[in-house]
Amino acid sequence: MPKYRTASEEETIALGERLARELPSRGVALLIGNLGAGKTTLAKGIVSGRGAAPPEDVSSPTFTLIHEYGGGLVYHVDLYRLDEEREVASLGLEELFDRDALVLIEWGERFPQLMPPERYEIRIRTVSDEEREIEVTAT
Repeated sequence: MPKYRTASEEETIALGERLARELPSRGVALLIGNLGAGKTTLAKGIVSGRGAAPPEDVSSPTFTLIHEYGGGLVYHVDLYRLDEEREVASLGLEELFDRDALVLIEWGERFPQLMPPERYEIRIRTVSDEEREIEVTAT
């Protein structure tokens, strides 16, 4: 898939809505980028594009670790606060991977051994205060 460029939060959400139509209904997508790169903003668009929740209802699961949207259409996971593989393993991600849902995972690249080999990787790079470069690849 090509690289995309967005110049505002609204454009990043709109791109997420577009990607929601291109990603499979069941699968895993890692949202990869530095702190503040826009991972949750992109997730807002993907969740909205799936019809699971409006963007304003989507928030970072940093402290709750997992948010469920649309009755299980989309799961949004954030592994930022976890440091050890055993902590991640205790979340039951394998069960989420087996569900008929799209699972979005922030900071999943920190635990590649726990991620399914077949997945999408969405890399978000900050170009400027507002601009982002977003690249989607399938593994």
